[in-house]
Amino acid sequence: MYDSLSADYDYFVNWPERLKVELPFLEAQLAAIDTGGRPKRVLDAACGTGMHAIELARRGYRVAGADLSAGMIERAAVNAKAAGVQMDFRVAGFGDLADIFSDFDALLCLGNSLPHILALDELASALRDFYACLRTGGLVLIQNRNFDAVLASRERWMPPESRQVGDQEWLFLRFYDFDQDGLITFHVVTLARHAGAGWQQKDASTRLYPLRADELVQALEMAGFQQVVRFGNLIGDPFDPLTSGNLVLTAVRPE
Repeated sequence: MYDSLSADYDYFVNWPERLKVELPFLEAQLAAIDTGGRPKRVLDAACGTGMHAIELARRGYRVAGADLSAGMIERAAVNAKAAGVQMDFRVAGFGDLADIFSDFDALLCLGNSLPHILALDELASALRDFYACLRTGGLVLIQNRNFDAVLASRERWMPPESRQVGDQEWLFLRFYDFDQDGLITFHVVTLARHAGAGWQQKDASTRLYPLRADELVQALEMAGFQQVVRFGNLIGDPFDPLTSGNLVLTAVRPE
């Protein structure tokens, strides 16, 4: 799915606005990590096109990024070059990160990436992998869709996103199918046209495990993490299982 979306993905997200909103919270969490004054090392474990990682690198963090999608990593490298920063981007998925990365002060897993793991035993393996990438005292920060609210409301559709750059237009439609096996099929329909011509359409889909807050907290604790804190978004609002749009969790690898 994400290889097919990589060419258009940065038009789907309003990155300047999103980074303006989210970076203060992310930097506040990173500021609480004691590194004795050295630059903090941050791993973006599902970096997509690399925009969070690149902005953190521009702000002085030592950042690496990984993603299972080779297309996303290719786009991330292009974005890093355009931003004038040197980045270490690798094609790697959950469960394989610690073979490449170690001793990081923080690990980020943003953008509803973790629910692409479809079984709890694979989730446990991924969280142990996160744990192994961190030094003692390191922080993991995870941002998922709030599936407690999604499952309670059974709302299929998310708000559409549109973008126009010059004569090129995009319209992105996202919706869920609630499957009989308890998983969710997530669809993204991309409509694009140039200079008012007819719309060209493509559809991509992937399966998700609708990971509830209590399940993820328990899985983090079983992986060895402590001091788990829940937030409702990347601004830092409190988490409400019925109304929050996101589930954001922070946890620490203990000393």
